[in-house]
Order: sequence, then C-alpha cells, then structure tokens
Amino acid sequence: MQSFGVSEIADRPSSRRTDSSLNMRRLSYSDLPAVLAIERRSFPTPWSLAMFVLELSKPSGICLAAVDGSELRGYLVCSRYADVWHLMNVAVAPERRREGIATRLLEHLFQEAGPDARYTLEVRTSNRPAIAMYERFGFRPAGHRPRYYHDNGEDALIMWLEAPVSARA
Repeated sequence: MQSFGVSEIADRPSSRRTDSSLNMRRLSYSDLPAVLAIERRSFPTPWSLAMFVLELSKPSGICLAAVDGSELRGYLVCSRYADVWHLMNVAVAPERRREGIATRLLEHLFQEAGPDARYTLEVRTSNRPAIAMYERFGFRPAGHRPRYYHDNGEDALIMWLEAPVSARA
C-alpha cells in the first residue's frame, strides 16, 4: 500500500480552545464517510475508502477518532511494523484546525502504544507547521524520500521519535 504521509495540519493551539466535549476513541468503519470527507478537504491525493478499510482491519494498528458530540473532527491512522509504529495519516477538519485536536490525537496514540514505543512518519518538506508540531513531541528529522508525493513530486521528510514528550509544555 502506498503511504501518502501525514496531513497538512497546522495544529498549534490558538486562541480558540478545544471544546471539553471532544472525546478520543477508536475509529470505526461507521466513521469512514466522515473520514473521507475530511480526507478529501485535507490532502491533494486523498486516501481511498479501500486504504482506510485495510488499515482498520489490521489488529495491530491504532486508528483513532476525535469526536465532538456526534461529529468526527479528526482522525489518526498508525500501523505497527515489527517494533516501530508508522504514523501514516493524521487530519483535522479544516474548520477545526488550530484547536489542539491533532495534539490530543497524538497524545492518545502515545498512551495507547505504551512508553517504550518508537515512531516514524513522512511529512511534506513544505509543511512547516506540521513539522513544528512533531518536533514539539520530540520527533527528529532522519532523512528524505525524494519525490515521495505523487501529486507534485515533493520530497518527504522522514522523522523518528524514540521517546514521546508532552507537546503542551
């Protein structure tokens, strides 16, 4: 399966605060229509329904939903390969960005995966806000994947995390 890297998110909390009714839970198949709607508004080359179904079917993966009441506001898809977690997809509804939703999804992932988990991801080299968010958690650059993104041939920055830190500090 082709991985498209992590969302075009800029999730530094702003003056808008995350609603206290925001809950984190496992992503389910019934969430997929809302996931696809956010995906199509977030990425130039969105994942297909089949890609999400495949990731949800993996028993070793962690797929999370950020839900406000009955509304899906964001999601995260992370797969485990041997002893490393690969953060494959994070997106937040455009109208709800900069409220800390992606930060909360990542914190929940780190909690579920456990204290000894290691992580990797790819992110567009031009996506400075997302790179800055990952760096706040302790992710560090580890290389590039040339022409990784098929829509425009942009390189991906490979990032690794050995021990998560709190991004709220």
